[in-house]
Amino acid sequence: MDIHGKQIRLAVKDGRLVKIACDQRVDASVEVIDLGGRLVMPGFVDGHIHLDKSFVGDAWRPHVEAPTLRDRLAAEKALLAEARPMVERAHALIEQAAMFGTVAMRCHVDVDATAGLSHLHAVLEACSHWRDAIDIEIVAFPQAGVMSCPGTAAVLDAAMREGATVIGGIDPTVFDGDADGQLDVVFGIAGKRSAKIDIHLHEPGLQGIEQLQRIAKRTRALGMAGRVAVSHAYALGEVPLETVDRIAGVLADAGVAIMTNAPGDRPFPPILRLRAAGVHVFAGNDNIRDAWWPYGNGDMLQRANLIGYRSGFYTDDDLLVALDMATEAGAAVLGKSGYGLRPGNEATFLVIDAPNGAAAVAGAPGERDIVRRGQCGKGGAARPIAARPS
Repeated sequence: MDIHGKQIRLAVKDGRLVKIACDQRVDASVEVIDLGGRLVMPGFVDGHIHLDKSFVGDAWRPHVEAPTLRDRLAAEKALLAEARPMVERAHALIEQAAMFGTVAMRCHVDVDATAGLSHLHAVLEACSHWRDAIDIEIVAFPQAGVMSCPGTAAVLDAAMREGATVIGGIDPTVFDGDADGQLDVVFGIAGKRSAKIDIHLHEPGLQGIEQLQRIAKRTRALGMAGRVAVSHAYALGEVPLETVDRIAGVLADAGVAIMTNAPGDRPFPPILRLRAAGVHVFAGNDNIRDAWWPYGNGDMLQRANLIGYRSGFYTDDDLLVALDMATEAGAAVLGKSGYGLRPGNEATFLVIDAPNGAAAVAGAPGERDIVRRGQCGKGGAARPIAARPS
C-alpha cells in the first residue's frame, strides 16, 4: 500500500522502479515478491545529525549538567576524551540509523581552530564504509564559534577542500558577538567553494528573527535560494504569530529552509504555518545519546512521531506532513537525486506493518523491511521477504 492506504504494485528491473500501478495483472514470467499488503514508503532522510558526538556503540554515560553553552562544550570535550574512538562510534550510529531505514543524512561535524579537521577525518572514514547504503552530506560546523575562535575561518575553508560540502554557522550574535563578521565568513566560503549553508540558530525571540532576516537578505542577494537552511530557529516558536507570518514571507521569498527536531524543552517553529507560507520545513534527529542529551536512537519514524506529538498533529493530513519532513522534504534539501517512489528512480524503499502513512507516524512501528536497489532485507543485508516463483 502507498502512504494513503491504496493498494499498489511495484515493478522493479535492474534495481530501479519501472512501473507503479494499482492493477493486479502480472506477467507470468515475472518473479513476484508478496509484501503482504503492508505499507511502502521512501527511505528516511535525517536532515540534521551529529555523528562525531554520539556515544552509540560506547558505554552509557550519565548526563552532566552544564549551566551555559560554553560549560556544555567543556563537558562534551571531557566526555569525548574518554570515549571509544570517534570512527567506531560514528560507524555504530550510521549502522543503527540504516537498520531503521535511513537512506540519506546531513551530518554536522565539529570543525574549528582547536579541533582542526580531526572530527572531519574520523567521520569521513566511518562514512566510507556506508557509501553504497547511505548518502551522507557533511557540514563543516564551527561549534566553538567563528569570530570568537581565531583561525576557525581558515579551518572551515580547508574542510571544504577535504570532503565537506556544506558550510555551517552558529548563533552569529549571541555566541560570536559579531553577526556580520560570521556571516561574511560563512557566505564568503560558500560562494568561493560553491557550497550550501546550514546555520545553527538558537538565538531567542526578536533577536533570532533579526538573524533570520540577515540570513534571508544575504541568501536572496547572492542568488542562493534553495541552498541555505537554518537549523532549530527556536525564535519562530517564541514570537507572536503575526511576527511569524511576516518573517515566513521573507524566508519563503529568499528560499531559506528551516530544520526542526521538535526538541522536548524548547519552543520550536510552527510547522504548518510556515509551510502554508511557502517555507520549506524538514526534520532531523540532531543529537543522539551524547553530551547534549541522553535521548534518541536514530529512528526518523520515531522523530516524525515526536514532531507530530509536539505539534498537535491529529488528522491524517497533518501526520503525513510529519512523514514528509522525514522523507521527501529532507531529500529535497540534500539534493538527493533519484529519490522517492516514482518510475525511473532507484528501487529503495521501506516496507512497514501499517495501513497507511498517518498510522505509521502515529504508532512508529519498529519492525520494518528495507528494499535497497530491488534487494529485500533489513538494514544493509539483502534477503527475500516472500517470493512467489514464476
